[in-house]
Amino acid sequence: MGAGAAAVVALVAALLFGGAVDGTVLPGIPSPGPVTEWMLPLLTMAATTLGVLTAGLTATAAFLLPGDGRSVAAHGWVLLRRSTWLALVWTITSLALVVLTVSDILGVPVDRLSRASVVSFGLSVSQGQALMLQAGLALAVAVASRAGLSRGAALVTAGLALIAGLPPAFTGHSAGAGNHQVAVSSLTLHVLAASLWVGGLAGLLLVRRHRRFADTAARYSRLALACFVATAVSGLVNAAVRLGSVEGLRSAYGVLVLLKVLALLTVGVIGAVHRARTLPALRAGTPWAFLRLAAGELVVLGAAVGVAVALSRSPTPVPSELVEPDPLVELLGFAQPGPPTALRMLGDPLPDMFFLTVVAVGILAYLAGVRRMRRAGHPWPVSRTVSWVGGLLLLGAITGLGVARYAYVLFSVHMVQHMVLSMVVPILLVGGAPVTLALRTLRRPADPQVRGAREWLLLALHSRVLRVLSHPLVALAIYVASLYGLYLGGLLGTLMRYHLGHLAMLTHFVLAGYLLFWVLIGVDPGRRRVPPAMLVVVHFLAMVAHAFFGFVLLQSTTVIAADWYTAVHPPWASSLLADQHLGAGLAWAFGELPAAAILLLLVRQWIRTDEREQARLDRAAARAEATGEEDDLARYNAFLAAAAVSATTTTTVAAPSSAVAPSATQDAAATRSAVAPSATQDAAATRSAVAPSATQDAAATRSAVSPSGTQDAVAPSSATRDAGASSPPASSALAAPLADES
Repeated sequence: MGAGAAAVVALVAALLFGGAVDGTVLPGIPSPGPVTEWMLPLLTMAATTLGVLTAGLTATAAFLLPGDGRSVAAHGWVLLRRSTWLALVWTITSLALVVLTVSDILGVPVDRLSRASVVSFGLSVSQGQALMLQAGLALAVAVASRAGLSRGAALVTAGLALIAGLPPAFTGHSAGAGNHQVAVSSLTLHVLAASLWVGGLAGLLLVRRHRRFADTAARYSRLALACFVATAVSGLVNAAVRLGSVEGLRSAYGVLVLLKVLALLTVGVIGAVHRARTLPALRAGTPWAFLRLAAGELVVLGAAVGVAVALSRSPTPVPSELVEPDPLVELLGFAQPGPPTALRMLGDPLPDMFFLTVVAVGILAYLAGVRRMRRAGHPWPVSRTVSWVGGLLLLGAITGLGVARYAYVLFSVHMVQHMVLSMVVPILLVGGAPVTLALRTLRRPADPQVRGAREWLLLALHSRVLRVLSHPLVALAIYVASLYGLYLGGLLGTLMRYHLGHLAMLTHFVLAGYLLFWVLIGVDPGRRRVPPAMLVVVHFLAMVAHAFFGFVLLQSTTVIAADWYTAVHPPWASSLLADQHLGAGLAWAFGELPAAAILLLLVRQWIRTDEREQARLDRAAARAEATGEEDDLARYNAFLAAAAVSATTTTTVAAPSSAVAPSATQDAAATRSAVAPSATQDAAATRSAVAPSATQDAAATRSAVSPSGTQDAVAPSSATRDAGASSPPASSALAAPLADES
């Protein structure tokens, strides 16, 4: 209750101070009325709070609390049930925001709005679509929270709740900022981190009577520290984009930003006190100090939420020098670049917070794992570290340097970006073996009923979904579909127009390529065991599909994503079709070197697999010779010998009656005496021919048993050849398929 009251007080004060609410009505200017002016920010804060609480409660049930086998425990069940009602109220609030937003935009009081205008706004305007999507996702959270009690279901529910809080971030101040690549991505990271931080604290206080509350609080403390860093960095970056310069801090908007920074620093100090004093006291059995400080932290965070909502309604600082709005800047987020040069391609960065975060977190986490391995006395190949770090640095460069600007306006540069993200970057990342490093360095929780990062990773590796995705043909289909579906299916223009779609497209390039090359050359666990020959065939099919795609684009006379590239086409560039043909040629030629490298790796793996298998057979033969037992090869050759004898006998008995009629009994006896000696002699002859002494060279053993896998297996031993010297060709026809199976 105290946190809610603090949020409302902070919201009202910030709205009045920032000028978001002004009761003045100018003549001739439509006004939505005081109801809309006050109810819209209040309901916005209510929707934000409900989303934060829903995400925090479901995340606490899924990740922080101990479970009961595969299911959540009693306290987790309570949190999921409470999140159901929170999600339902969240859904209703989001729908009400649609009506109030229409009233605010049109300047018409709520009671005068027509139903058609509300429906049209919700279905065709980006702000209305975002609110409708949020309402639908919140309803999905309410359903998912009641769908099951497994911890996997709680994981899905928490993921949906976190995603449901994001749609409004793509339609506010950040989306309209000049550099919306940084603004939107930073706000997305800010919302996710704050939801886990504030909502997780609320969920933690709701389970304060749990018998393992101290351990749960310790796990939350580590999560809160990571969220604090992410919230601080993303908030500062987003504020810098909106303020424009240091002069913006003198405005009312800048003062509200400073107040929010002060609240952030306050809760940072509280978190430090938690880790230094109250958490040890909590483990010692005195929880009241922790609970009082946590309640105070929640009040400060509630006030910060109120200020944040007021900032979303307050006007940003107006620059001192007004300039005419540029449609390309509003569309691209940056001014149209000049003719491409090496300096502009590499020296005019266009950073994106999403990929910068992935690169930074990926490198730091990997190096921390390598450090832990070395401290434990276990070496980790330097080549893997170089491969992983190089792949992430290349990912950051191709999405954040000047080449990213030209990828928006030139199809040819976009195609180069696509090829790098789907081929070069995944190959380097797969070479780093990140899953193997994670499984070796992630620590197991002290409580076996708690699922840590390592346990969730193992569940993912053994899941049916990954089992299906790791099939070579499925991975190949996903990779090929990202080529043909995107460019020939008409999706490119739509995805390029929206920042979220653009991020999803680039991320899909990396993931689809990673999946394919992990299946082909990966060393991490979880992938299917596929014969090297099949992997070579799959790689060959990928090469053919890639080359044919480039050929189709090269011969095409239809411009892909014509609406988009016509709107952003630079005046200094060649024609759209000529640039498209250039991109097709680059796509055709670009894949040759990576494809050749992958083929060499596959052949190398094939040779090593055969060498390991042969070494295993040699060791088995040596052990069998030392113990006086038959190994697998000896038993297999004995089987072939017996099969050859049986085939010879059957062929002789089944000869035409005219050939055996004179003395059938005598001929059969002669055949048996010539072909089938005593069982003891035949077995001895077979062993002496097939299983040489342990002191003989292993290569000689292979040449006597199966030098090429098919040739000598047809004639397994000299005794068998002598016994079947007069046999018809049927014995060879029977033995050959058996040798192929070996």
